[in-house]
This record gives sequence, C-alpha cells and structure tokens, in this order.
Amino acid sequence: MSDSAVKNKILAVITLEMNRVSGGAPIFLATTEEEREKTARYLGRILDAAVHDLENGSYIIVAH
Repeated sequence: MSDSAVKNKILAVITLEMNRVSGGAPIFLATTEEEREKTARYLGRILDAAVHDLENGSYIIVAH
C-alpha cells in the first residue's frame, strides 16, 4: 500500500465505551481513562500517526 493510500485514514479507535463505536478500524477497549490515554499514546507512536481526543470517551489514531 502506498503512502498516499494510507493518508487521512482512521487506523485505530481506543474507547471506554464499546457500545459507542463501530466500524472497520481496530477498536481497543480500555477500562480506565489512564489506560485509554496510554494505549492511544503508544499506538500513535508505533503507527507514526496523530492521536485525536473526540471528548466522548474515545480517541482515534489517524494517519495524516
């Protein structure tokens, strides 16, 4: 897959409430806010992508 094909795509979702998310990206369920934040931060680094807080209990990891 070329770099241009990956741009502006949601690579992962990290959430506290599984019933509020669905879709094609991998979804990680966290049990605490600390775990949610830590998982988002690590995935952002690993995937070399941006972490966005949706302020609804979920973070998304996006390739820009």
